[in-house]
Amino acid sequence: MDKLIALNPNEVVAFLQKRPQDFTREDLLHFICEKGIRMIDFMYPAEDGRVKTLNFTVNSLEYADTILTEGERVDGSSLFPSFIEAGNSDLYVIPRYSTAFVDPFCEIPTLCLLCGFFDKTGKPFDCAPHATLMRAEKAFEDSTGLQFEAMGELEYYVITDEDPLFPATDQKGYHESEPFAKLNDFRRACMDHVAKTGGQIKYGHSEVGNFTLDGKVYEQNEIEFLPCPVETAADQLLLAKWVIRNLAYQWGLDVSFAPKITTGKAGSGMHIHMRLMRKGENVTLGADGQLSGLARRAIAGLMKMAPSITAFGNKNPISYFRLVPHQEAPTNVCWGDCNRSALVRVPLGFPGKQTFEMRSPDCSADIYQLMAGLCVAARIGLEMPEEEALRLADATYVDMDIHRSENAARLATLQQLPTCCTESAACLEAVRSVYEAADVFRPRMIDGILAALRSFDDARLHQEAHADPKLMRQLVARYFYCG
Repeated sequence: MDKLIALNPNEVVAFLQKRPQDFTREDLLHFICEKGIRMIDFMYPAEDGRVKTLNFTVNSLEYADTILTEGERVDGSSLFPSFIEAGNSDLYVIPRYSTAFVDPFCEIPTLCLLCGFFDKTGKPFDCAPHATLMRAEKAFEDSTGLQFEAMGELEYYVITDEDPLFPATDQKGYHESEPFAKLNDFRRACMDHVAKTGGQIKYGHSEVGNFTLDGKVYEQNEIEFLPCPVETAADQLLLAKWVIRNLAYQWGLDVSFAPKITTGKAGSGMHIHMRLMRKGENVTLGADGQLSGLARRAIAGLMKMAPSITAFGNKNPISYFRLVPHQEAPTNVCWGDCNRSALVRVPLGFPGKQTFEMRSPDCSADIYQLMAGLCVAARIGLEMPEEEALRLADATYVDMDIHRSENAARLATLQQLPTCCTESAACLEAVRSVYEAADVFRPRMIDGILAALRSFDDARLHQEAHADPKLMRQLVARYFYCG
């Protein structure tokens, strides 16, 4: 028995008894016929990071075959306005068979597939986020001989009417159970639906944040995934946000992945765990059970590129309202073991399962750009001369809470993360050649990211919002449904 297939909640996997990476067009046509599939949905992320959908009616087996083989033409200028002009805008969307799942929301039996973008020459569209990640993954493996795997922690707030019975303790919601946590059943339903789309979930729980505002209860939750190839990790996060929002709408709830809802309360991040693999073996730990030299060098790359990574992982002004002291969010470039004040944390890990975790990103990120940026940074660390990389790792290691007053001297030695989109753009501009090397990020994609960040003109926004609560509320409303 293949243990990765047994009990798999994805209906396509269960029916075909095959791993998703082994799906063929013939497999999907067989599934469509046997399961009475009446519609096919193509899904793909655009420049704004949200899932877009194109619906097809299954008129005949021949038409289904054509859709799965040839894909369809779409207007690229509407999907990627920063990169494509209307005068030459057509792109193809071609389904990726390994992503197939049955829509858990649609009453009409519908098969969904994530798609890649291709230009008129049949080549991957160079500014598509997914294609960028594929190039980053290939450059990493070509350079290092290793495989880069990842998984995400998705934090979000669920908003519902206030309930006077068993009120939660403010900012003490971590792993809270019913009845003090009111929305655990909703999270369980989300996890079940995400699993049906192919998401490999590790666990879910209520998070620290909970508070009442204007008669509404804001309850923070987290869903964490299992490590997998970085492409799959990005796909799972994209679909999980789609699932959570759809289910919230069905339940009459509101959901926000915004990095900050209000001042003084826990913000929501999207932490990314990474691990280094060689032929199926995790080499993040050495034979002595300690963090391996390879992992320390990869972390050094993350330290070197950390300020610029915010350009991919923190894409709107309120992202930087979260990156403040004493909120379990990083502010400086450092790493440590089990240290939640550090930018990169090495959590407790069983042998073979060790990861290292980047804690700055949030759900304003373009998930594919972010994963590509992390992949580039880890590769840079491994390409640096070994002694140089290990010196950088040693210089940025901390074994303390850097925000405690007695550690102020150590904090002063650490580089600070950008404090706004404008600073983030400057950090990316300074090192853009590193991301463009090995043909990973295309120059016009970097140009588009820089232009978007600079358009916020937010260098003084934090000070202004701190002095004007009305402005803070306006900003939260503007970015409430980001990502």
